[in-house]
Amino acid sequence: IASEDDGFAYHEGVDWDALEKAWQKNAQAEAQVAKAQAGKKPGAGPAKGKPAARPPKVVGGSTITQQLAKNLFLSGERTPLRKAQEFVLTLTLEVLLGKRRILEIYLNEVEWGDNIYGIEAAGRYYFDKHATELTKAEAALLAKGRGVPSHGAIAQGAAAECIAQAAREHRCDLIVVGSHGRTALQ
Repeated sequence: IASEDDGFAYHEGVDWDALEKAWQKNAQAEAQVAKAQAGKKPGAGPAKGKPAARPPKVVGGSTITQQLAKNLFLSGERTPLRKAQEFVLTLTLEVLLGKRRILEIYLNEVEWGDNIYGIEAAGRYYFDKHATELTKAEAALLAKGRGVPSHGAIAQGAAAECIAQAAREHRCDLIVVGSHGRTALQ
């Protein structure tokens, strides 16, 4: 929870402060891209056959419940209409399911690596264990890997190797930090 949505237990599905901070950081990134593009020669657009570069999304402000609503019911497009639909579904999920069930569904549906969906599959893939058999350290490694952005899948490339190597060596020396507290794991 600390790596994905450290206010999960405290908000009602939408973390308005996190959304505002994400919007501000993304607006700054877009302004920097616009400034860099303004310095280019007039008429110099993208290379032939390539679409214009979209400003990078620096940070997301979606909660676990918002991510679940999007993953279960919506497309990944970034439009105001899709975001409005996400808000309605998020609030509905919070009322109908509650935090424990939302987290359970999220952990069982989210992508933990390249075509690795759900915590059970991740436990099997990285640790050759059922999810219920994972130690706190192993679960923390998986959670830490979820926080690495890579187009919706966390455990690809370096992140996958880091988790796999730690699994092989049976070690964990990371610190999970959230704004609502700090937990050190060894």
